[in-house]
Amino acid sequence: MDRTFTRAERALTGTLRVPGDKSISHRAVLFAAMAEGTSRLSGVLDSADVRATITAVSALGASVKLVPDGRGALAGTITGWGASGPQAPIGDDGLIDCGNSGTTARLLMGALAGWPVRVTLTGDASLTRRPMRRVTEPLSQVGAQFVASESGTLPVTVVGTERLKVTENVLPVASAQVKSALILAGLRAHGRTRVTEPAASRNHTELMLPAFGVPVGTDEARHDAWVDGPTSLQAIDIDIPGDPSSAAFMAAAALLVPSSEIRLAGISLNPTRMGFFRAVRRMGAHVVAAGRGAAGDGTAGQGATGCGAVGHGAAGQGIPDGHSTSGPTAAAEPVGDVHVTWSLGLHATEITPAEVPSLVDEIPALALLATQAVGTTRFTGIGELRVKESDRLTAIAEALTVLGAQVKVGEDWLEVTGPCAPRACRLDALGDHRLAMCWALAGLIADGSVTVAGYEAVETSYPTFADDLGALGYCGSQAG
Repeated sequence: MDRTFTRAERALTGTLRVPGDKSISHRAVLFAAMAEGTSRLSGVLDSADVRATITAVSALGASVKLVPDGRGALAGTITGWGASGPQAPIGDDGLIDCGNSGTTARLLMGALAGWPVRVTLTGDASLTRRPMRRVTEPLSQVGAQFVASESGTLPVTVVGTERLKVTENVLPVASAQVKSALILAGLRAHGRTRVTEPAASRNHTELMLPAFGVPVGTDEARHDAWVDGPTSLQAIDIDIPGDPSSAAFMAAAALLVPSSEIRLAGISLNPTRMGFFRAVRRMGAHVVAAGRGAAGDGTAGQGATGCGAVGHGAAGQGIPDGHSTSGPTAAAEPVGDVHVTWSLGLHATEITPAEVPSLVDEIPALALLATQAVGTTRFTGIGELRVKESDRLTAIAEALTVLGAQVKVGEDWLEVTGPCAPRACRLDALGDHRLAMCWALAGLIADGSVTVAGYEAVETSYPTFADDLGALGYCGSQAG
């Protein structure tokens, strides 16, 4: 499906609650399915990726009763398989289709590793090209067996075992998905399973498991996380905060369109996810975060929705950094609002390998902002983009060049020199939700219209993206 975006004729203003966080939604659904008892969930992202996880845990024996809540999210209950364990799906060699969701496939490998089941995980054309050895190889070391293609991609058959070994895993690349898979396998091993990364990655698993009754040890300085098994999860109630990655694309829209001022309400302020906001502040953007509680403590998810006056309340608390020692206990996510104001005179910055894990999903938006900043913005250590839903690195470089930007690209780096005046063009989302949103944003500042081919890819993480732009006052989008 094509969708065309034309230059914004007015500032974007208002307060917006973006959809629930995708990473947290995946984990809440999976952990509730693994738990003993019935969990109550609200604010769950209603997207194709999360629905893949819901379908998967249902096929494995969890009772899922999540329905649309009328506000673009899912809410309801999940009764887990608990101590009885997951059951292999009937027929088709225990086949589970993970769609386009790498998180679904990789976390399931860890969750299934310690149970005597045989399950085959597959996915769509994009997912079956993405690397899985980074998960199957370390999980094989703990005792699970995997049957995969010669290239190590899906479909992968998981052959679990109740005799998992404890291991100390040193990952070559920081990866929240690999770390989480190993921790989930460790829940069934007898002893301590430890995972060490070269840099900090998202810590949603480490924060959420204690809420389900499973202590997780961490050493932030060493980038260590560990769990002692065997142990089991207990049902809880959990509310999902807004997705900071989705919020970043709305923040980018406000930073691109002159005189814009928006408030993004009720989003996760997890320091491991705030890299985009820290980067744009270095570029000269006016961005302020204000915390207001933690997910699950009764204060999250109460922000306004749609257009309205931008709030100027609690401010000055800045953007949480990746080394913050303040905030919630390990049982909850920090939640708050981010206030974004259009800022004249953005300037170039450098994105280093150490900060890439905290903003990897937002690099397309940062690269587009770099086309409007003075100087050359350099991204290094971003080779991971080549194994996303698309070869995202090549796609960014080629599309920004078509838009008229000065771009240089290497195997794991990108340089964007600005400012430039984007021109009208047609860009292909390549089945990648982040690219679809980024090309849509380019239309807001282009000299003419930008048509996004394959715009429906936004269903992966932000189905209401165009509608939410409209709620902030943008009227230049048309389907067809």
